Amino acid sequence: MTYIMAIDQGTTSSRAILFDAQMQRVGTAQREFTQHFPQEGWVEHDAEEIWDSVLTVCREVMESAGVSAAQIAGIGITNQRETSVIWDRVTGVPIHNAIVWQDRRTAKICERLRKAGCEDDVTAQTGLLLDPYFSGTKVKWLLDTVPGARDRAAAGELLFGTIDTFLIWRLTKGRVHATDATNAARTLLFDIHKGQWSSEICDLLDIPQALLPDVRDCAADFGSTSLFDGDIPILGVAGDQQAATIGQACFQPGMMKSTYGTGCFALLNTGAQQVESKNRLLTTIAYQLDGQKTYALEGSIFIAGAAVQWLRDALQIIEAAPQSGELAAQADPNQHVVLVPAFTGLGAPYWKPDCRGAIFGLTRNSGRAEITRATLESIAFQTRDLWHAMQGDWGAEADVTLRVDGGMSASDWAMQGLSDILGAPVDRPVMQETTALGAAWLAGMKAGVYPDQAGFAETWDLDRRFEPVKAEADRDAAYARWQRAVQATMAF
Repeated sequence: MTYIMAIDQGTTSSRAILFDAQMQRVGTAQREFTQHFPQEGWVEHDAEEIWDSVLTVCREVMESAGVSAAQIAGIGITNQRETSVIWDRVTGVPIHNAIVWQDRRTAKICERLRKAGCEDDVTAQTGLLLDPYFSGTKVKWLLDTVPGARDRAAAGELLFGTIDTFLIWRLTKGRVHATDATNAARTLLFDIHKGQWSSEICDLLDIPQALLPDVRDCAADFGSTSLFDGDIPILGVAGDQQAATIGQACFQPGMMKSTYGTGCFALLNTGAQQVESKNRLLTTIAYQLDGQKTYALEGSIFIAGAAVQWLRDALQIIEAAPQSGELAAQADPNQHVVLVPAFTGLGAPYWKPDCRGAIFGLTRNSGRAEITRATLESIAFQTRDLWHAMQGDWGAEADVTLRVDGGMSASDWAMQGLSDILGAPVDRPVMQETTALGAAWLAGMKAGVYPDQAGFAETWDLDRRFEPVKAEADRDAAYARWQRAVQATMAF
């Protein structure tokens, strides 16, 4: 038997998933790790704890499935994007906790650069906006703040990477310092047109290029690891949202997917065309195979599933996430409670890093059910924001079908609500682990175990299509309430 192992290193947990030669999941291991919030708006991870969690789940899934290293043809890695680590080139010890993609500490750096007129040039090269979300200003903050870091970086003693790069470096025992094009495209330092690090932006942020990893295709040789009682090649790497796009087989221009995890991220394949957004979306690399880049428009929502976690952990309205749909269904239909979950700012298309959350429309009779419904509806409203922006940039027809995945896509109530708010079909696949599947396919295709793009696309299988049933007038009235709530939140 031949297997592929996917390492899915996410924002709140690390997972290892084994797939067989028919791309069927045969084993999963998962471990959560600590979220650190040292100040308001700051989010950090201990990179050593992430590393330990990855080693643990890889060993656990191999042991539970009875699979040896000799049976694994390749490893695919997918990861939380933009989260940034700098470590010692010799010892491998990080100089600081990893700064997470949700972190807002560099908002003032971004604002200074914006006021200096730098954003247009940065966007032209990277497809991104000046926002704390991206890695570049996080790296600048680390070099400016950690004692001795800038001098050590200039001397070539330090290395930078997003989480995929850190894992590759550790897995290969320091032999490979590399990333793939999709992760590089999220750093604010990579010219997505030339396919190389931008010397102008590195100079702007005072970041030595010696820190930066080699950039490779998504399916490529990233070295091998001997940490699991035998050599296993690392053959596939993609950032989590691009991996989900691949896992959803969105290989044709105009195909769109939306992943509902901690945040929500919608990607629209634009093929070889680099679409410059007029609606404050991002232009990014969807994947790069055989040196050929496929581009995408992306809309990033910072809070989706995290809002359901907030209901569970902070408000203690629910005990487990699956209860949210059941409770929302009990809400009074005559109440119009609106939640704007800007807990870490607003992402696309607003890009307001200092904005914070708010609830509107509360009455004396508003309770657990109404707040839960508003939480789930906020995710649908945010998706509609992205949907309209993408249609405006791409010129897509209104009958485009959205493919969904991620933990929240398992909720029938939430997905029906999404279809109702969009006024469009929503397709949920049988295989909802599309992020891990995308990483596995990259490695398996490179290893010669899995089919090419066309063959892989044929394996995509529909679980359920959700069709809109809400009246258009009701849908538009609900969305208008959302738009007023967002404007009021930003004004506050």
